[in-house]
Amino acid sequence: MAPHASRVRISFAALIASLVLPLFFPECCYSSSVLIARASAPKSDVDLLEFPLNLEYLEAEFFLFGALGHGLDVIAPNLAGGGPPPIGAKAAKLDNFTKDVILQFGLQEVGHLRAIKSTVKGFPRPQLDLSSSSFAKVMDNAVGRTLDPAFDPYANSINYLLASYVIPYVGLTGYVGANPKLQNATSRKLVAGLLGVESGQDAAIRAFLYERKTQLVHPYGLSVGEFTDRISSLRNKLGKAGLKDEGLVVAKVDGAEKEVTGNILAGDRDSLAYSRTPEEILRIIYGTGDEHVHGGFYPKGASGRIARAYLKHSI
Repeated sequence: MAPHASRVRISFAALIASLVLPLFFPECCYSSSVLIARASAPKSDVDLLEFPLNLEYLEAEFFLFGALGHGLDVIAPNLAGGGPPPIGAKAAKLDNFTKDVILQFGLQEVGHLRAIKSTVKGFPRPQLDLSSSSFAKVMDNAVGRTLDPAFDPYANSINYLLASYVIPYVGLTGYVGANPKLQNATSRKLVAGLLGVESGQDAAIRAFLYERKTQLVHPYGLSVGEFTDRISSLRNKLGKAGLKDEGLVVAKVDGAEKEVTGNILAGDRDSLAYSRTPEEILRIIYGTGDEHVHGGFYPKGASGRIARAYLKHSI
């Protein structure tokens, strides 16, 4: 066989391998710097960095489907890790401006997933329930009655933004809570970067809704501001750790420097972000108030060592 023919065959085989291997074995294609970063993270850091993947997966799928009608399996299938597709996610009926912003959020979440999974191994996308009925249950629990017709997050821009209000804030409080517990500088830098963008998403959502705080949400007879207050109260109740959540309008005594009732950003008496533990977050995202009992957006439970340890102990 001619030497050049052999080289061609080897080069062709290498090309095929470079295309196929990332699809089935994405870890084999990470750079040496990524593998070093993974190896250097203490075990406690790994657990704390993997846990928020549960929320990042949820946000990525909800935002991408809301804007495009498809999610990670089309945009970045390697990041889904072979996990089951979300239940009930679909395109929302959004105005052009809202769709533009939500698409940006969705693509930002793709970056978040990639950044976390480049630092720690992570886990495949867990089973997510993003159906209209899943969000309807949250809203029913928040307002204290069964809404008729059932709340549909995909019906219009206001409903979708209210549903979005449910999500990023929980994740950002988790990042605030995790940061002081991290031992590694690389881990802290990653969480600081994630927290910055998650906070921005939450601020944008709250700003859009604040502008419409007095608008009634048809046909429920409740204003946008009232919905946010009920959602925040529900999260406080489920979290079982006191006041860590506030709606768009508060009593003046609870406003910034006790001077205003507007509450475009939630914060404590010093206007610092609230923090939550993984246990509090699980109680909220399961909708059960118990980190041992899965449900809500995670019908089979969240993934990662922290979440699975609580489910294991409940059996």
